[in-house]
Amino acid sequence: MKEDPVNFWNEMYRTDVFRYGTEPNIFFKEQLDTLASGNVLLPAEGEGRNAVYAAVKGWKVTAFDISEKGRQKALRLSKEKEVSIDYQLSGVLEFETHEKFDVIGLSYAHFPAEIRKEANQRLLQFLKPGGIVIFEAFAKAQLGKASGGPKNEAMLFSIKEIKEEFSPLEFTLLREETIELSEGSHHKGEAEIIRFIAIKK
Repeated sequence: MKEDPVNFWNEMYRTDVFRYGTEPNIFFKEQLDTLASGNVLLPAEGEGRNAVYAAVKGWKVTAFDISEKGRQKALRLSKEKEVSIDYQLSGVLEFETHEKFDVIGLSYAHFPAEIRKEANQRLLQFLKPGGIVIFEAFAKAQLGKASGGPKNEAMLFSIKEIKEEFSPLEFTLLREETIELSEGSHHKGEAEIIRFIAIKK
């Protein structure tokens, strides 16, 4: 029987401990720090580490996730850091906004394989022309490694799949690499990942 992802993530985030830490993803932070602040969309934002960092840096932040427990922790973290974020409870295919964003940040946003292409292409409609996607996720070579990520290869990425799913974008950086992850207890150790920066034409 297939596990309900809402239940899975609510159970994951039920603890007071931040599973992926409270510091932002390093690649997201590095890239965001090079940009003038504007508005940013963070899908599948979990416990809010990237959202809160962006808000601290002066960005107007919209985030969403399917997990109410993740949202609660993100709002708690934003209160601790004395910043405001707009964090909605939503699935990726249900999320709606009239806003167009300067940046979309996708950090380990592994949507189910059967909706992933549709989900990623749908998100791009919320990006302004000239807007930027900052992306980091597990590559297919991650399968079997203990440092995190889905156990289903179809949910992991290849360079070819990324080019297809984000075809409206112009890539300025796209690479697969081996890194040492240290993001809380659930992203720890050597990992095979793909990173990209791309601009909406």
